[in-house]
Amino acid sequence: MTFYRQVGEIPPKRHTQFRNAEGALYYEELMGEEGFSSDSSLLYHSGVPSAIVDSQVWELPDLATVANHPLTPRHLKLHDLFTDTSATNVVEHRRLVLGNGDVRISYVVAEQPSPYYRNAIGDECVYIEKGTATVETVFGVLNAVEGDYVLIPRATTHRWLPGPNGVHAYCIEANSHIAPPKRYLSRYGQFLEHSPYCERDLHGPTSPFTVEGTDVEVLVKHRGHGPSGIVGSRMTYATHPFDVVGWDGCLYPYTFNVSDYEPITGRIHQPPPVHQVFEGYNFVICNFVPRKVDYHPLSVPVPYYHSNVDSDEVMFYCGGDYEARKGSGIGLGSISLHPGGYAHGPQPSAIEASLGAERFEELAVMVDTFRPLELGEGGQSVDDGVYAYTWAGRRLHP
Repeated sequence: MTFYRQVGEIPPKRHTQFRNAEGALYYEELMGEEGFSSDSSLLYHSGVPSAIVDSQVWELPDLATVANHPLTPRHLKLHDLFTDTSATNVVEHRRLVLGNGDVRISYVVAEQPSPYYRNAIGDECVYIEKGTATVETVFGVLNAVEGDYVLIPRATTHRWLPGPNGVHAYCIEANSHIAPPKRYLSRYGQFLEHSPYCERDLHGPTSPFTVEGTDVEVLVKHRGHGPSGIVGSRMTYATHPFDVVGWDGCLYPYTFNVSDYEPITGRIHQPPPVHQVFEGYNFVICNFVPRKVDYHPLSVPVPYYHSNVDSDEVMFYCGGDYEARKGSGIGLGSISLHPGGYAHGPQPSAIEASLGAERFEELAVMVDTFRPLELGEGGQSVDDGVYAYTWAGRRLHP
């Protein structure tokens, strides 16, 4: 994120002496991407950020996946994944729905504060389907509400504190960084006028958040020889990692609310790239928001049948009424998986029913991946088993 921010106290010149009121030096931590050849931020700690006193294995939840074979479009009912959420937290109780070597999609409903946590594999983009949460980070505090994307850069220490009614979180974990699409940005990183959102819509920390403490445990997800190449460690720090008195730079967590996305529409149906909001390596994130629909006198507002030959398409239905899926069993909390190699589109009855519509009140988050997705344990457990055959209305070998 090339939008520069300064929070708290920093010296006038980087990499120079900076002392507290008692004369003790603060400790600099330069947090940078791509070998310090891209975005970075400079943080000033009261304690030594490298000082650990213990490291143990963190046994991660089941991250194994199975291939979508034979090739099948699927309907996954995420709201069936959790019944009792009184003891769950956003970090430890995510259930893996879909994943590949570039991105993993999990879902969690949580009521309890999470442990301190750091993802050392890639950025996280967490969509708040329902509820609220406070996200405490080494950069400061974010307040997340329904409809927010919470963008957390790789290696950011943070924890989640759900609001009084809990939080429903759709977690997109990358093996890369997640950023706005390059076509929305100038060569210097400013949002261009044709972008459907801009810097004013991004909300980062506004003040430091400091906590005193010793022997503080942080759960770290990192590369290793576990399922999907992922393992976990419990690292105990001598002093609290939330001891940053100030920082500046272009790398930090932020929120963006889907209601601030200005939809791009046209006289005839617009292709999926107009809905894009973020991108990572080998995947993109789009959102379909309430909007005026196609206004050519002979327009067909629902999508045409399409074959996204390079991608698997995952749609999470999280608000309103998604017109194209009427008659399929899809509802709020559903995921549809349309794999590459399979042409998909609206249910036949939805096409005629959409004619003459002037507006769609739908809300969905889509992830398109450029490598095939496999099913995690969560996805396998809530597959309805019949969605693939709803277009034909029958199944040859039930």
